[in-house]
Amino acid sequence: MQTGALIVAAGMSSRMGDFKPMLNIGSISIAQRIIATLRQAGVDRIVMVTGYNALALERHLANNGVIFLRNENYEHTQMFDSAKIGLAYLQGKCDKILFTPVDIPLFTADTVRAVLGSGAELAFPVCEGRPGHPIMLSSPLIPALLADSGEEGMQGALSRCGAEMTPVPVEDAGILHDADTPEDYRALLKYHNRQLVRPVVSLALARELPFFDGKTAMLLTLVDETGSVRTACQRMQVSYSTGWNRIRTLETQAGCSLIERSQGGAGGGRSRLTAEGRELLRLFSALEADLRRSAEALFEKYFGGLL
Repeated sequence: MQTGALIVAAGMSSRMGDFKPMLNIGSISIAQRIIATLRQAGVDRIVMVTGYNALALERHLANNGVIFLRNENYEHTQMFDSAKIGLAYLQGKCDKILFTPVDIPLFTADTVRAVLGSGAELAFPVCEGRPGHPIMLSSPLIPALLADSGEEGMQGALSRCGAEMTPVPVEDAGILHDADTPEDYRALLKYHNRQLVRPVVSLALARELPFFDGKTAMLLTLVDETGSVRTACQRMQVSYSTGWNRIRTLETQAGCSLIERSQGGAGGGRSRLTAEGRELLRLFSALEADLRRSAEALFEKYFGGLL
């Protein structure tokens, strides 16, 4: 099973007066900063629930390897309703899930690792006696959260889900800094005194030209999950023609069919990976995970005492 993350970004940013997810912290946006931190910590699958200004945000993050889900009723619902959309999608796909609103961008990868490694069913980071984000929950808690009334929001639902909230002490004031108002945002900028330093390694398989990379791997994963190339493309914010071009290029280079399609029936046609497609995806994902761990170890070896 994988580790997942759920970022809720459906709100209207009414108190900020500007669209929070796309405001910059340093040289990258608030949303990009959270995604980069989660990637640095080794999170496998990142889901973002959008709503207000959804298309602009999804296009802004189209190259960040995020799965997009929409809360179409964002004007009349609360953050917990958006969280339930993401949790319903992640149920059965991940054994641990991190949850954070989009306006808390400065927690560190070490904090993410600490809550994931706590051994608890439900954990949250604490700095200087104050709780923060991201919250970590185990997958068996999802049914109770999905069935919850939502009274008192996410915190109320977590208090009723049947697991004890475990505090994880961290030395990371970033868990406490949000961007709810212009004053909060100015405080964030002041706190952000250096760039996020991390190794960034991208894997692609190539012959004369690259033909299989992380985006194509995510596309195959979503096709198999949704049964639809079109839906998979929508969740990645890529065009349908681009998605099919990626698949056909990969099939040509791999020398085998990776997707089989069934036609008609009461529910319409459906696409799914062939056995060869699943094996190719499994091997690529394993190589990518090993490469990421090796890059982190080498980064620590060469730069750990400097940056």
